[in-house]
Amino acid sequence: MRRWLRAWRYLVVECGASVVSLLLFCVGLVLLPLMVITGGVLLLPAAVRVLHSWSDLNRRRVGAFRGDELPTIGRALPPGSTLDDRLRFAFSRPTGRDLLWLAVHALPVMWVSLLTAVLPVAAVNALAVTYYWQFAPADDPVGSPYPVTSWELAATMPLVAVGYAVISWWLIPAMARLLSWVSARLLATPKKSRLAARVDALTLSRAAALDAHGAELRRIERDLHDGAQNRLVNVVMMLGIAERALETDPDGVLEPLRRAQDAATDALAGLRRTVHDIYPPILDELGLEGALASLAGRSVVPCTIEAVAVGRVPAAVESASYFVVAEALTNVNKYSQATQAQVRVIREGERLIITVQDDGVGGAQERTGGGLAGIRRRVEAFEGSCTLTSPVGGPTILRTELPCGS
Repeated sequence: MRRWLRAWRYLVVECGASVVSLLLFCVGLVLLPLMVITGGVLLLPAAVRVLHSWSDLNRRRVGAFRGDELPTIGRALPPGSTLDDRLRFAFSRPTGRDLLWLAVHALPVMWVSLLTAVLPVAAVNALAVTYYWQFAPADDPVGSPYPVTSWELAATMPLVAVGYAVISWWLIPAMARLLSWVSARLLATPKKSRLAARVDALTLSRAAALDAHGAELRRIERDLHDGAQNRLVNVVMMLGIAERALETDPDGVLEPLRRAQDAATDALAGLRRTVHDIYPPILDELGLEGALASLAGRSVVPCTIEAVAVGRVPAAVESASYFVVAEALTNVNKYSQATQAQVRVIREGERLIITVQDDGVGGAQERTGGGLAGIRRRVEAFEGSCTLTSPVGGPTILRTELPCGS
């Protein structure tokens, strides 16, 4: 019964969704000639984005019903795109596939889903006709599939209702499977296109990883040059002063030596900070869970840590996870105005899922060069994913997934 109700609910939703597709299809037929005639071709990408958004929504819906994952398109033009870029975007193969699906979904699917979904209603109506036929006007009798004008005909309506029920019991699951299969076939991305998209994503990820790696090397070089190197130069100078004082003023040697010791201590502290930024030693000492607990303990906003079956993961993933949480908590402390934050770390198979949530004012946005963009670059370098949800008024939820297979 649950499967039948699920199939019937899918057909009802499919019918409503096909009405939206029909409206979009009709609007497109009207606006497309106007765009071409009036020179509004630059508006095509905006219309195509609406099409892709609608088809992606239906990919998730159909995939959820079938238990399959249909990859979404989610394509967008970068700022400053040329007219050629816009036209290529508007007339790309994914757009053609989505238009074909829209046409099929708007016309045949709508009628098939509608006629199938109303079968249970027809069964109930046929059963009710047994009673209310007598109140209908003589010149306008009720009934389905034939008019009922006498008690003899009314007595056959329960049999008609049973027939409708039997047909709907078999037909509704079958039609739900058929229509979902048709939509899945039309909405699915061809294997060659999926591979091309995967290659593009890996290329972008690799480029971002190389950029991040280069920036990290420059930062380390700058920290060593401006920090530890200058302090070590001071140590050498203090020792030189002490050596000369030993020859001329043995009693004055103590002060330069103390200053040299202080400079050496500062240099050592600077080196430790630099090493910590490369790979925090606390990860070796306490593991990822202990290191994150230490971060939470230093947070200005009260923060709780929940780690579920994390265990040990590759060192690079541990380091990336640590810095993701550190940067996220830094943003929480600086901008969120939150009273409570929560870090949840779960290991699901070969994926490490990290969720950082706060109850602040929300409205967080990813900006070029900002901390959130840095988190995304760091995560994508491992072929992971990063999702930010931050409506105005909160809460803000940052979810990252990192592969952690050995």
